[in-house]
Amino acid sequence: MPIALTEVPAPVAPPDPPRKRWTRAECTSLEASGLLDQESLELVAGELISKMGKKRRHVSSFTPLQAWLMQVFGWSFVNAEAPIDVAPEDNPTNEPVPDLIVLRQDQSHFTSNPRAQDLLLAVEIADTSLNFDLTVKAALYARAGVSEYWVLDVSGRRLLVHRNPQSGAYADVAAYSEHESASPLAAPQAQFRVADAFPSS
Repeated sequence: MPIALTEVPAPVAPPDPPRKRWTRAECTSLEASGLLDQESLELVAGELISKMGKKRRHVSSFTPLQAWLMQVFGWSFVNAEAPIDVAPEDNPTNEPVPDLIVLRQDQSHFTSNPRAQDLLLAVEIADTSLNFDLTVKAALYARAGVSEYWVLDVSGRRLLVHRNPQSGAYADVAAYSEHESASPLAAPQAQFRVADAFPSS
């Protein structure tokens, strides 16, 4: 005879299936065999993340910021979507691709990925990736010692400026609204108007 239940147990979500954690060496091997298009992917924490399918808002914010950085630092010092090396302990399973980087030296000096000490600034344009950029990417860049990291929050119409990396985190984080301007540490005389990164409402 069935027993009446007074409390129905809550459904238990099935565990996530095990995931393959990739290394840079494996990705390089797959790319060489033609099985992987690394130009459309970035490796973060052992996972391959698609860089494709950027929305119009991302492109509209990316373009004026890239143009401004090139005006301030020179076109040969600004790279778009170029992979970088991170901290030695993170390098085997990470090869992040910031939306923009500003180099300390002309790009002709590099025959391999620039390292944190080669960068004046790393930038991510966050449309659908804000939480990832503010947590996983920020920690990765801070551990590497990237001195300044900007996240352009497209939905929030603001710029989040990270500085002073210490023990895997940025000690100083400031939010600039679209009514304010921000200056990179490497060019304090230059002011970027946050509003310029966003199309008119």
